[in-house]
Amino acid sequence: MDGIIIINKPKNCTSHDIVQKAKRIFHEKVGHTGTLDPMATGVLPLLIGKGTLCSKYLMNHDKIYDVQLTLGVKTDTADSEGVIIEEKSIPEDVLEKEKLEEVIKTFLGKQEQIPPIYSAIKVKGKKLYEYARKGHAVEIQPRQIEIYGIELLQINKAQKQIQFRVACSKGTYIRSLCEDIAEKMGTVGYMSGLNRIQVGDFKITDSIAIDELEEKIENSKFMEQYFITLEKLFQEKQSINLDDRRLELFLNGVKLTQRLEDGNYRIYHNDVFIGIGIVQHQLLKRDIVL
Repeated sequence: MDGIIIINKPKNCTSHDIVQKAKRIFHEKVGHTGTLDPMATGVLPLLIGKGTLCSKYLMNHDKIYDVQLTLGVKTDTADSEGVIIEEKSIPEDVLEKEKLEEVIKTFLGKQEQIPPIYSAIKVKGKKLYEYARKGHAVEIQPRQIEIYGIELLQINKAQKQIQFRVACSKGTYIRSLCEDIAEKMGTVGYMSGLNRIQVGDFKITDSIAIDELEEKIENSKFMEQYFITLEKLFQEKQSINLDDRRLELFLNGVKLTQRLEDGNYRIYHNDVFIGIGIVQHQLLKRDIVL
């Protein structure tokens, strides 16, 4: 099978764990479009078989998260898996809805964000968390991100927690966003819950549990509903039909004259889907072939 399936990742397992289990289920090469931390849940698109060749088209997608922020406590990892390194009182009025909405709205738009020290970003060939684990200081450069939307969902004054939904660009660290929001509220905080509900066009409503996938892999109706073929993935793209001779040349890597706008196209032969081609400067070349 070649395509994509959307997994709803459970808590307390790694993205790598899900990939390994999917490999055993499909007996195919499997990849994903972006790691979720073990404590996080939600949308994890898996690329199956030649679907792994689509990663270049899927890595820069925007994302939407439901987030839980716990206030008054700071951890070294900026999430619930870390060690508490600071506790701070919370201003009396900060958990009022009007005040909270005023604060979180200030994070809308383009901005620079400093990634957390416990992250996989590389500095001088080493990942930041490797410096952190050894207690070595390292200068972390800010990154350009964008917050497209942010909405307060719930306030729990007893637990000193708020829940909010955020739509953001690739590269946004929600742990850093939580710390920045807490700081602007005059206290400290950490990310105590994270559920990714959308990656690009892939929504949590279209996702399934990995255990359910394993149970129903032989159910053709189930797989037809949840498995996204390459043809379906590129369904918004225009199609090109090739005759026998041009198909042979295309499959052999020969560039074909094609007077169309630059972009990706679905390739067919006798109404059978062959794969994806790219037109550049009115020349068609193969990209992904089934």
